[in-house]
Amino acid sequence: MNQPLTFRPGLAQDAELIRTFVRATFAKWVPIMGREPLPMTADYAEALQHNSFVLAFAGDTLAGVLETVVEDDHLWVETVAVRSDLQGQGLGQILMAKAADEARAKGLGELRLLTNAALTSNLAFYRANGFRTDKTEPFRGGFVVWFSKSV
Repeated sequence: MNQPLTFRPGLAQDAELIRTFVRATFAKWVPIMGREPLPMTADYAEALQHNSFVLAFAGDTLAGVLETVVEDDHLWVETVAVRSDLQGQGLGQILMAKAADEARAKGLGELRLLTNAALTSNLAFYRANGFRTDKTEPFRGGFVVWFSKSV
């Protein structure tokens, strides 16, 4: 990455910025899945009221988004999105490390998430970052893969 990264929490006024970013980042999956991935259809104004967000910036430009939800016994990773031109440069790993830090800070020993089975680069990313496959199940004409990782 040519510019240093800065991070800040997502705020209520960031809803449209996050929505636009996530829609652009996830658009490449529409032809593979045959539909919009769920993060593309999320209500980020609502999500910002209940979930935690970390926004990563390269200079003044949004570079990545992490959305998490505190559950009773784990931290749920709802969305991880990295700007397409920055993928493969470590930002996804940094965001997942921030999720692990959040889980530990809240006394939770596990991260959990799911992704569509057709998104093979996502499957490889999570496996390479220490996540184990818990189950695969049908979902909207395809399959989702559930992952978890102890932290």
